[in-house]
Amino acid sequence: QVQLGESGGGLVQAGDSLRLSCTASGRTFIFSSYAMAWFRQAPGKEREFVAAIDRSGGVKFSESVKGRFTISRVNAKNTVYLQMNRLKSEDTAVYYCAALFGGGQPITVVAESYTDWGQGTQVTVAS
Repeated sequence: QVQLGESGGGLVQAGDSLRLSCTASGRTFIFSSYAMAWFRQAPGKEREFVAAIDRSGGVKFSESVKGRFTISRVNAKNTVYLQMNRLKSEDTAVYYCAALFGGGQPITVVAESYTDWGQGTQVTVAS
């Protein structure tokens, strides 16, 4: 079983930056064997894909964040990061970290494909 814990959310102004972190743990968990992704859910909306990174470092972004967000991973720290720049009010949401064992190319953007989820961290962008 995998436990995922997000951190780094908060209240910022439009145009600011935030970096989210997600640290994974588990008894037999091998972080490097997992593709990792970030999803978000705004009030009254469905959960949507934001970004993902596969086991080899390949990345994929949603069109709405491409060019503003980056995703990276440090396997030695069991951690995946989401660097969010030039934040907009429409980025306001709860951000969730997700893991998929063996995930590779092509990277899936389907939430149901990911088997392990964190509790989420709130990001609020004031305009």
